[in-house]
Amino acid sequence: MNIAFIPVRGGSKSIPLKNIKPLNGKPLVYWTASAAEKSNSIDKVIIATDSEEIKKTVLSFGFSKLEVYERSSENAQDTSSTESVMLEYIEKSDLKNDDLFFLIQATSPLLKSEYIDGMYDVYKNSDFDSMFTGVREKQFHWIENNNKIEPVNYDYKNRPRRQDFAGLIAENGACYINSVENIKNEKCRISGKIGVYELPSYTSYEIDEPEDWIIIEALLQQYG
Repeated sequence: MNIAFIPVRGGSKSIPLKNIKPLNGKPLVYWTASAAEKSNSIDKVIIATDSEEIKKTVLSFGFSKLEVYERSSENAQDTSSTESVMLEYIEKSDLKNDDLFFLIQATSPLLKSEYIDGMYDVYKNSDFDSMFTGVREKQFHWIENNNKIEPVNYDYKNRPRRQDFAGLIAENGACYINSVENIKNEKCRISGKIGVYELPSYTSYEIDEPEDWIIIEALLQQYG
């Protein structure tokens, strides 16, 4: 079985109740829930929340695959990790070790069902233990080290042309695939031999701050 797991808390400080705040006319969590619902690879969509208001909102979508899991308040704090609620759900569910767990984050509404299906196709035809979605960045990165600043991914004395520059892969936080067994053993969303499924650069945006809302609304209008 392939499970899409979308954790959403009621207590967001930066944007109150952001997971059900309207984004282009739909609650934020609708966009990723809809992508998972439409995906041919997903058998069940689990929305894990501590909020009765969010629960009522997501059930109103009428999605046939969707179920609500009432996460514990202990794992719905500002300091709670995503892994903590993943492990809580796995412990209380009847999932098998070889079931696949697709972690999807509501703050990445630019995720599409075809991306989920494409990622799964790569996963099942590879020897990867887990995968994440990412975007290729072609910026030149530097790091501060012992009061010195040093280049990370290029030689500034031999600056490459953009078309010749491989760049870096950045997680965009949209989707992760791993087996239930690996998550239980490693207590991490990715583990073992890790693969990346590259998405278009515009999917690098996630909603964390109010200004992200404006950018992603425009991108949704542009890219649907």
